[in-house]
Amino acid sequence: MVRISFVQGDITEQQVDAVVNAANSSLLGGGGVDGAIHRQGGPEILAACRDLRASRYGSGLPTGRAVATTAGRLPARWVIHTVGPVWQSHEDRSDLLASCYRESLRVADELGAHTVAFPAVSTGVYRWPMDDAARIAVRAVREADTAVSEVRFVLFDDAAYEAFVAQ
Repeated sequence: MVRISFVQGDITEQQVDAVVNAANSSLLGGGGVDGAIHRQGGPEILAACRDLRASRYGSGLPTGRAVATTAGRLPARWVIHTVGPVWQSHEDRSDLLASCYRESLRVADELGAHTVAFPAVSTGVYRWPMDDAARIAVRAVREADTAVSEVRFVLFDDAAYEAFVAQ
């Protein structure tokens, strides 16, 4: 059974096997967590993402899927990029959000990663309500069939931390 922990802090500083990036489908960097991971990890991450775009993901990484690259200069070994869904009030996209966590853990298993740090996927510019995102994320991790021994949710601010701890 995976051990789940919650910390408030900077995901780019986590000493884990794999850090999950809340990426956009282009895989070429962006704002929020994505921008921070690319900035701190250095050009090696962007180069690996460009290689992925040139080979398997010419149209971008689909929503709910995950793929790994080097972690560059981060203290982790790998970055697992996942594309969260944009929240829609008129359409339930919960399964796509849960898929981000399941797929990231599947990729972590393929890598042999034992410790994984997750951000609150889709809660930034994709506007997913924090309480709902926390519920979906924690449930998906608890229900996942994975060899990962520790999942660490790394939350940027008090509100996110409180929402995840409440789960």
